[in-house]
Amino acid sequence: MSDGTIAAYLAQHPKLTATVLTILLLLSQSGVVAAGEKTIAGP
Repeated sequence: MSDGTIAAYLAQHPKLTATVLTILLLLSQSGVVAAGEKTIAGP
């Protein structure tokens, strides 16, 4: 990591980028599953 940024590191490691995006996708969906189907969307 010559620049010291996460973006530069992930640009050099495309497989890790895909892994990070997959983990974020799964984590974002886990909240929907935990909430159940009895939630009301909207105001």
